[in-house]
Amino acid sequence: MTKDETFLEHMERYKETIKNLTVMCDILARNVFKDRKACEYVLRIIMDDEELTVIDNEVQMDFKNMHGRSTVLDCVAKNGKGQIFNVEIQQDNEGAHPKRARYHLGMLDGNVLDPGEFFDKLPETYVIFVTQNDTLGYGLPIAHIDRRIKENGKAFEDEAHFIYVDSSKDDGGKLGKLMHDFRVKEAKDMQAGALQDRVRELKETEKGVEHMCREMEELCDEARMDEKKDVAYSLAERKMSVEDISEIIKVNIETVRGWLSGRTPAAK
Repeated sequence: MTKDETFLEHMERYKETIKNLTVMCDILARNVFKDRKACEYVLRIIMDDEELTVIDNEVQMDFKNMHGRSTVLDCVAKNGKGQIFNVEIQQDNEGAHPKRARYHLGMLDGNVLDPGEFFDKLPETYVIFVTQNDTLGYGLPIAHIDRRIKENGKAFEDEAHFIYVDSSKDDGGKLGKLMHDFRVKEAKDMQAGALQDRVRELKETEKGVEHMCREMEELCDEARMDEKKDVAYSLAERKMSVEDISEIIKVNIETVRGWLSGRTPAAK
């Protein structure tokens, strides 16, 4: 069976899954935030700034760390003032740990300046976590966290900000309505706006549904390949040859050799 035939066979199952997705689900969120208007719409409400204009946005932004852990950020956007926004959608509390927010900020800061550029050129940066529940435990629909000088309570002025939004809370205003929209399955249940338009496009148009189905197929392919990689590591520990491992897991020798040598070339 060819790859396209396999995809068509899986499509009906994917379509049923897509119907139940909300913006709090990673795969729908990343495709929502690919749309600049939808990204801008969400940021305007969270930042309470109707004039905010997104001039650049990227999803699944991969930051490599040669000496430690790398990370992939859900969405990174830049506005007309040069401010940077990292928006993360998290369904579990561990994924929104305060130290993860700190790490994301560090990765952003470590990749934004050109060599030799002065530190005062660092942009004002916001790391925003939209969470399934009250991750911080303070009962707040939105929490703004800024660094302050302990002795006098004054702002540290590093222009680094953290924002936690609890999608389960309704503040009675625009933010509460936005969080409602993040949690419902159908576009018709959302308030009018760019977010509703984008969700309707992805879940109700032929082009959008096919795109989502292909995204889900790619995720499944990645998961299957990760499983094969784990098996390859296990067999290698048993002193099995690369050739035999390749034959058993049905992955070409070059890819297996790359895995075992610490490299991750694209599978053929």
